[in-house]
Amino acid sequence: MSEVDAHLLIVDDDERIRGLLQKFLIRHGFLVSAARDAAHARRLLSGLDFDLIVLDVMMPGEDGISLTRDLRQVLKTPILLLTAKGETEDRIVGLEAGADDYLSKPFEPKELLLRINAILRRMPDLAPQDTGPKVLTLGPIRYDINRGEMWRGDDLVRLTATESQLMKIFSAQPGEAISRAKLVEDLGRDRGQAQERAVDVQITRLRRKIEDDPKQPRYLQTVRGAGYMLQPD
Repeated sequence: MSEVDAHLLIVDDDERIRGLLQKFLIRHGFLVSAARDAAHARRLLSGLDFDLIVLDVMMPGEDGISLTRDLRQVLKTPILLLTAKGETEDRIVGLEAGADDYLSKPFEPKELLLRINAILRRMPDLAPQDTGPKVLTLGPIRYDINRGEMWRGDDLVRLTATESQLMKIFSAQPGEAISRAKLVEDLGRDRGQAQERAVDVQITRLRRKIEDDPKQPRYLQTVRGAGYMLQPD
């Protein structure tokens, strides 16, 4: 998705400003919905997904800071705050509430456009993504890539430091053979046959924790002439 495919929500109690911003952003290729207050915004958010929220701070009833703080409990959608207040402490309050950026009124529409595009470019949903899984399944074993944890059912499988390093290396390239020499290098060891044999020993130990039958491995396989490969379900 590019920035101009994004769906924006404008929340401002000033009908004139709301309308001007909506027309300006639509002219620059965005899909734009508008809400007149926090309650209206909540109704829209309950039924639609947005890529970014442009939110006025000073609104009657629930203000933008309060709405931001509340939305942050359930949404990761980026929020750009608009306010007539330009003092440093006000900006800090907005950012602490969970806003991604802060723009003081009055502002040039082009600056708002630049800020919006900058935020969208930082968002993972609007950039090339690593679509690989975050948890690898190896039969009854689950390996959490982000945490570096291995689980068998509800039981944590304890890994040595080297076994943990090996799992991180293999999980970064599931289904791809990695040579013993490359494993030695990635483990930060000196090159040599002795270190490659040491890797063989570590692989054997790791298989005992992963495989039902370590002598006939299904998940941590030996690829003849190429090295070892982690093959998750």
